[in-house]
Amino acid sequence: MSFKIVVDSCCDLTPQMRKEPCFVKVPLTIRSNGSTFIDDDTFDQTDLIWSMKQSEDAPSTSCPSPQAYLDAYQGADDVYVVTLSALLSGSHNSAEQARLLMEESNPDVNVHVFNSCSAAAGEVLVALAIQRLAQAGMPFKRLVTEIEQFIYQMQTLFVLESLENLRKNGRLTKLQAVITGALKIKLFMGATPEGEICKLGQALTVKQALSKMMDRIAADAAHVGRTLAICHCNCLERAFQVKAMAEAKCRFAHILVTEAGGITTVYANDGGIVVAY
Repeated sequence: MSFKIVVDSCCDLTPQMRKEPCFVKVPLTIRSNGSTFIDDDTFDQTDLIWSMKQSEDAPSTSCPSPQAYLDAYQGADDVYVVTLSALLSGSHNSAEQARLLMEESNPDVNVHVFNSCSAAAGEVLVALAIQRLAQAGMPFKRLVTEIEQFIYQMQTLFVLESLENLRKNGRLTKLQAVITGALKIKLFMGATPEGEICKLGQALTVKQALSKMMDRIAADAAHVGRTLAICHCNCLERAFQVKAMAEAKCRFAHILVTEAGGITTVYANDGGIVVAY
């Protein structure tokens, strides 16, 4: 049985994954300060970061159309779809609409849409887990069950250099926005099991926030033997510092580093780090 893994463009594939023919990325669109950015191979991160810094308004994003997903579903017997959290974007709903259309037009094709309840590094881990099980020949229904459990157990954490986009789009309360802005506080944040953003801690510097994040991961025995994915937004050196911290404090089987695409850049902003395990 042939398979493909369709992801939205918040899934920041590693260079190796981009070479694998089983991965197909469906781009979202970003609008900032009067400019439009397609989150595909033409995306320029430097231009988007500059544009966001020039604007008092939050950047907006548009999810792919059901037709864009439907086109991506063609050409395989089993289609696994990974979207960013349904609570953050309409991408998951659009992918589900395409699944229904696929069932009508080609009922012999198996399609399942996974709500990653995460983004960026979290989506990468889900996509890699699907690839591993599908290549091993696991039947479609069993694979779906395994991956849903994987998503439920997965942890997503992040530390941001700038909270401007969270402030502009209302994801920080007014009081949090005033306090963090005035005191230059750096928040250590995560995702709830449902995929909502939540505050886990705070620090006076990014270095301290990252250290708190790593202490939390090290204290979680569930990390042992897992893969850690580190996604960075224009801060490769910081990402490798996080990797070194993880190697010193934790017992991951594998650690991979990947670069933020357009949608992750909107959420994490310049200097942000997103990890998942």
